[in-house]
Amino acid sequence: MAVQPWGEQEFGAARPPVPGPPAMPYPPMPPAAVPQVAMPQSAMRAATADRERTVDVLKAAFAEGRLSAAEYGERFEAASTAQTYGQLARLVADLPAGPMVAPQMTVAQAGPVLVPVPPTFLAPPPPRPTNALAVTSLVLGLLCVPTVGLLGVPAVITGHIGRRQAAERNEDGDGMAVTGIVFGWLSIAFWTTIMLTVAVFG
Repeated sequence: MAVQPWGEQEFGAARPPVPGPPAMPYPPMPPAAVPQVAMPQSAMRAATADRERTVDVLKAAFAEGRLSAAEYGERFEAASTAQTYGQLARLVADLPAGPMVAPQMTVAQAGPVLVPVPPTFLAPPPPRPTNALAVTSLVLGLLCVPTVGLLGVPAVITGHIGRRQAAERNEDGDGMAVTGIVFGWLSIAFWTTIMLTVAVFG
């Protein structure tokens, strides 16, 4: 192999490797991030309490006549060996209730809690008005004694009208009207007895 005057090798000949800077080791590439996929609720593992709730639903459906004995037996065995929520949900999908528990509402979702006010701190209800004719009947009935029963008929008439009005208008005075009616009828009975006595023995 001929060597050129300037110290280079002939074209095409193999050249000795030229020493260079030492190769720096590259850091290992981080593994690709695995995307976190939310597991659907049907794929979640079921607990013993979930299986028991599903069996309770099946028992209620069998007692109500929604399932035959054979269907109940098959679904009971499947519920006892189910491993996920999805398997339990399929067993009661055509029934009124399911194995899933209703989610609990947070305080923000439920809204403000209304605390009932004790009756002690509530304002008393307004008193009901008293019927005027009931009061009139009571006064006329009491006046039957000094007037020797002359006001008995007005006391009875106003008493019956006052009772009817008090019931229709939600008013007080029923007791007053009854008292006036009683005194009125006693006066009428007294005068009727006197008149009959005079007519018979007069």
